[in-house]
Amino acid sequence: MAQDYLDRLAEFVVDFRLEDTDDATRRAARDVVLDTLGAIIGGSRLPENTALAGLAARMSGPGGASIIGHSQSGDCRDGDSRPARAQPVWAALVNATAGVALEMDEGNRLGGGHPAIHTAPAALAVGEDLGCRGRAALESIIVGYEVTARIGAATEVRPEVHSHGTWGTMGAATATARLLGFDAAQTRLAMSLAVSMSPANTWTPCLEGATVRNLYPGRSGFQGIMAAHLSGCGFTGLADAPSDVYGRLLGAGFDRAAAVAGLGDAGVPLRIARNYFKFHACCLYNHPALDAAQDLRRRASFAASEVAEVTVTAPPIAQIMDDPAPGNMLAAKFSIPYAVALALSGGDTGVDGFLPERVADAGIRQLAQRVRVRADARMNLRRYDYPAARVAVRLRDGRTLEASVSGQRGDFSNPASRAELTGKFAALAADTLGAERTAQVIATAGRLEDLDDIGELTALLCGPGGPK
Repeated sequence: MAQDYLDRLAEFVVDFRLEDTDDATRRAARDVVLDTLGAIIGGSRLPENTALAGLAARMSGPGGASIIGHSQSGDCRDGDSRPARAQPVWAALVNATAGVALEMDEGNRLGGGHPAIHTAPAALAVGEDLGCRGRAALESIIVGYEVTARIGAATEVRPEVHSHGTWGTMGAATATARLLGFDAAQTRLAMSLAVSMSPANTWTPCLEGATVRNLYPGRSGFQGIMAAHLSGCGFTGLADAPSDVYGRLLGAGFDRAAAVAGLGDAGVPLRIARNYFKFHACCLYNHPALDAAQDLRRRASFAASEVAEVTVTAPPIAQIMDDPAPGNMLAAKFSIPYAVALALSGGDTGVDGFLPERVADAGIRQLAQRVRVRADARMNLRRYDYPAARVAVRLRDGRTLEASVSGQRGDFSNPASRAELTGKFAALAADTLGAERTAQVIATAGRLEDLDDIGELTALLCGPGGPK
């Protein structure tokens, strides 16, 4: 009888050792951690996330996990302040929520969703609370990422379901189980409990710009950590929770074999080494189209006023992101017409391009009205043998300019340079940390597996002032 796929996943989690990986995988994992920290620090300064940090600190009471981007008192940049702290479940909730708020967190096209923002905040919070070595924290992030991406790849997602917070709950539980030293049976139970605690979310909050959406990965981290601890309280889980929850409720089917295909095989890269990093501060479904639009601007000189019509061809799900007049910052991040109009106007498609004053720009909004979104059923962000987006710009002088993109900038198939990755981190973190501490974080994350205590890194992640 073939081994159960959940047993195989649990054994992988328990048996994994960093020294069995190659330099490229370890480098990719460190880059993912740094990138995730940048997204958290950048998002931590939004008013609602500052207020949430204060709420968590009050409700938690004393704890050993850092609330990233916030200090107990004073200004982090003076070198004397310490991070605000909470119990790990609360720290993970706050940090993961902040990390998704700017839409700059990494993801995985092969597995769908955003494994790091569901896994890393939980792993860092639990690891810091336990006083774990950097190697242990990094190993827990890698195995949590692998499980998250594989479960996502095995799920046939329903079109109305937003993947944030779904199978990521299982990844947070996996990372926690690894740090707590669970054996394979305990790990499987923690994963099973986490799956049955998965949030169920639609795309509607994204499209309306309701920031409750940003709680999705926060809830996932909170509940994943809780699931690991509940496994020690005597709670029991389903025999095959992913097939039940992801195959019947949040998905239209679940492929058990796909969840473990090639797992542990020589020559099969770990999923964390096949991710993407974001360089546009918006939903991934915008990214191939934005790269194509920017390519057209580089190849041909034209002004936004010369554009008669733009046609964006994208995967079918992208048709829900066709509102040309988003009402706020978050909704703009899920509007293909707005994002493409911004790019064709020569605007910055990073964080600044989606700030409220930019979203209200009359010229961009007028051009967005001339952007049409069309579907091509052959397009799917899980494949690379076919374009992920096409953009056709018809100018008033009769010319039509076209470009297509299969692998967007920052994807493992079209990788960013090390300088681009550290530059992105600095752009997100420097206002909070200051230049000197930003450089310290980059250097410390670059030797993560050599740290005697993960607290050497997290101690650097406080921000100006305490949580409100």
